Amino acid sequence: MAIYVALLRGINVGGKNIIKMSDLKRTFEAMGFCRVQTYIQSGNVLFESNEKEEPLRKRIEHEIEAAFGFSVTVVLRTAAELERIIRNCPFLDEEVSEAASSSVGESLYVSLLTQFPSQAEIERLFTCRSESDDCRIQGREVYLLFRHGIRNSKLANNLQKLDATVTVRNWKTIDKLTMLTKTMAFPE
Repeated sequence: MAIYVALLRGINVGGKNIIKMSDLKRTFEAMGFCRVQTYIQSGNVLFESNEKEEPLRKRIEHEIEAAFGFSVTVVLRTAAELERIIRNCPFLDEEVSEAASSSVGESLYVSLLTQFPSQAEIERLFTCRSESDDCRIQGREVYLLFRHGIRNSKLANNLQKLDATVTVRNWKTIDKLTMLTKTMAFPE
């Protein structure tokens, strides 16, 4: 069985699309997934399944809408994909440290897409880079480095220029999810 992480987009933000993690966990268990666990309130669910990514993603979105009464976009990554994201961070440690020292809040994020962006989409997004905001794209991930925070970033506000569904997580969350998948793979 593959270990997956479902990353739900836009739940529990600003009092909208509220889902309790205990209810979300029960919904995933009712779908027949094994070893389900959630991590923080932003909608991260770890589970095991033998299903292929795209039909699995659509099934989860359908079941969440049926259970909670609103539509939620889901991005899936396997444990191996999360490890690759961590291992292949394109920013140097010095760049991240420098950004962290001048940023309010987190400085390193990853946008996870459901599909590969086209070259035209990438070029449109690259026009939003600046001295304060940088991005690097590797496959279906956009690594984002913010030197003055994500909140007022022109780059962050233009991620929708990528014609794909996207959800964003900070580096600490990606790192923690990766560690949690390892404990699922090798339980103590």
